[in-house]
Amino acid sequence: MTTLLGNSALVVGGCGALYFGAEWLVRGAARIASQMGISPIVVGLTLVSLGTSAPELVVGVFAALEGKTGLLVGNVMGSNLANIGLILGATAVIRPLKVADRVVTRDVPIMVVISIFVFPLVQDLRIDRAEGVILLVLLTVYVAFTFHTAEEDLPELRHDGDTVSEEAAEIEGAGGVLGNLGLVAAGALGLGFGGKAIVDGASELALLLGASPEVIGLTLVAVGTSLPELVTSIVAAARQQVDIAVGNIVGSNIFNLTAVLGVSTLVTGFPVNPTILTHQLPAVLVLSFLVWPVTATARKVRRSEGLLLLVAYFSFTVWITLVD
Repeated sequence: MTTLLGNSALVVGGCGALYFGAEWLVRGAARIASQMGISPIVVGLTLVSLGTSAPELVVGVFAALEGKTGLLVGNVMGSNLANIGLILGATAVIRPLKVADRVVTRDVPIMVVISIFVFPLVQDLRIDRAEGVILLVLLTVYVAFTFHTAEEDLPELRHDGDTVSEEAAEIEGAGGVLGNLGLVAAGALGLGFGGKAIVDGASELALLLGASPEVIGLTLVAVGTSLPELVTSIVAAARQQVDIAVGNIVGSNIFNLTAVLGVSTLVTGFPVNPTILTHQLPAVLVLSFLVWPVTATARKVRRSEGLLLLVAYFSFTVWITLVD
């Protein structure tokens, strides 16, 4: 019991360290970017999105380094399920979400295509470095395309990006360069400690509970690394600042599939559980497809649609957990 509680505390503490680490890293980097005259819109599209996905990336790298790749893959799949079903669903239930045109016509289709693209990569039940490089190339193309089309999106971004604008106003000119560099360093240390703590604690919990690393990654670790997005989205919904929530969630899913898997394979190629083909990826793909009509209808995610996403998330999670 003591060991169980101790490892549970290690995972919870690791999630807290990841949250504050990502927050400090993004805040320090955003302040430096603001002092250098970089556009708040660019900061919002890059640093903020990167910060929300940093926990999954750090956990993935540590898991790859320690050979605990079942935890890595489970975290990626579980985080994508949680982003769409749990976070988007719960936020929409609290307050209907407005959806930017660019998300429906560009970002959601790209997320679906990348989800489909992962299937042939894991057909041999392994992801090698070369396949990881392909995923990173896809990410590079997506980021380049986003920046290339940013100019035409600026009017919509300025209209829909109230939370980004407020954040930019809050950080503008705050602190000196050395202080902000210290904040970035503290954030990086927090991410490192949190990632290591989660991987170690979750691995021990899997052994103690008799569950597979994939299940622990899909449930406990995935929800833990998605807590920053969940808390931020719920608070934003309560404050009626929900305009860019859907875009951030879709972007995070694209980042998880390309950057987290891609960077982790650079550490080492690794085998994957057969359930990734029969249960995990199909569940991610179904939820990704479901986002398309949900967001396209009146460019809004309604409460009833949010409830549908929540039901789908818990149903898929139970289904995957029972067979793994």
